[in-house]
Amino acid sequence: MKAKAKAYEMNLCEGSLWKKILLFSVPLMFSNVLQVVFNMSDVAVVGKFAGPIALGAVGSTSILVTLFTGILLGLSSGVNALTALYIGSKNEKDVRETVHTAAILCFLTGVLITLSGIAFSRPILTAMHTKEELIEDALIYLRLYLLGMPALGVFNFGNSILSAAGDTKRPLYYLSLAGVLNVLMNLFFVIVCRMDVAGVAIASILSQYFSAVMILRILLRTNECFGLRPGFLRISSDKLRRILRIGIPSALQYAIFALANLFVQTGVNSFDHVMVEGNSAASNADPLVYDMMAAFYTACSSFIAQNYGARKRDRIQKSYLICMLYSFLAGLILGVGIYLLRYPFLSLFTDEQAVIDAGVRRLSVMALSYAVSAFMDNTIAASRGLGRTALPTVMVILGSCVFRIVWIYTVFAYFGTIESLYLLYVFSWLITAIAEILYFVKVFRRTALHASEPKTKRSNENAGKQII
Repeated sequence: MKAKAKAYEMNLCEGSLWKKILLFSVPLMFSNVLQVVFNMSDVAVVGKFAGPIALGAVGSTSILVTLFTGILLGLSSGVNALTALYIGSKNEKDVRETVHTAAILCFLTGVLITLSGIAFSRPILTAMHTKEELIEDALIYLRLYLLGMPALGVFNFGNSILSAAGDTKRPLYYLSLAGVLNVLMNLFFVIVCRMDVAGVAIASILSQYFSAVMILRILLRTNECFGLRPGFLRISSDKLRRILRIGIPSALQYAIFALANLFVQTGVNSFDHVMVEGNSAASNADPLVYDMMAAFYTACSSFIAQNYGARKRDRIQKSYLICMLYSFLAGLILGVGIYLLRYPFLSLFTDEQAVIDAGVRRLSVMALSYAVSAFMDNTIAASRGLGRTALPTVMVILGSCVFRIVWIYTVFAYFGTIESLYLLYVFSWLITAIAEILYFVKVFRRTALHASEPKTKRSNENAGKQII
């Protein structure tokens, strides 16, 4: 079993970075896309078989779904960075404590999100000025979907552990099965059972629990130091503090994006329901592109953290630059590609020509904008790999939250067009990216001095301290 598991793992501290980053990222790209399929297939099925009202209802919750899942993704990024550091520095005891602490933390966070989300979903949707004809179906979908948050927390935990060890293939296999199940159950619940928004939410829940169970199976069966053992399930206060020092700013970063986008959604809601529905359909391109690009951000953080633990300075710098190029190209190719296929793409979600035309207006602005986000997000991931997340998060708050709100109440308020609203994305990414890059360069120069020290047991212990 151990030899078989080793075949899936990758040594991130040796070999060609160009090749290994690509081999690491490609399975992760497809894994991320399959997670997007959960929500995208919901929107597609209700749009095609339940009508534009159901489409608008599900689409109007997408920002909240991003907010809640982003918190879990942020925590798992802290787990990933810390686990990769300890694997790189060969601290098996620290790896084991990190894994078992993280398992409890991610599951309980999922439960807390479920309870709080269900309790406050109506006030939040009301505050977003969700259309009266959409809000009841939106509530049904959101409250049911939130029941899958504990499973999503568990899956993201397991995925972060395996990717820290260089294994991005097996999560892809199980997500592929879960994605197929999700689509089939969507069609069954909506077409056969006529459950509309409730049906697609239930299908997503069942798919999420399936993928969580399968990834737990991997961790329970492996003999590696990152394996999960029920008898070791306890919280290490030291590892909890270190995970949270990285994970909370990362989770806050996701939450800030979602919060800023709540203001954007409020701006969209100021138009008629056709524009709202068109925005809902076109915004399905966002997670598709972002999550494909995010595979390279995870690679950046994992490669940098492991090589920092192994004290390999040159590989830290090269990992950052290579991941930057890969993610930029991914955003550019995907953005332009979706725009070129804009009519077939939007037709997946609606048959209404007016809704499609409204969606095209969004895609025409976003097509060349996605690639710019790579400069910001990849740099944040690189800083995370070095254990620095607090100040980058402050920069995100200023550049991607405060700036967007100011834009809405100035530029958008002045022009009043949907295009002037969508343009805030690229300008906020660009401004934030400049600040993030300047910060990373400064941190790398200071941190790289430690990475050039001879590798000893003492230096490995220091690496574990420095990452917090």
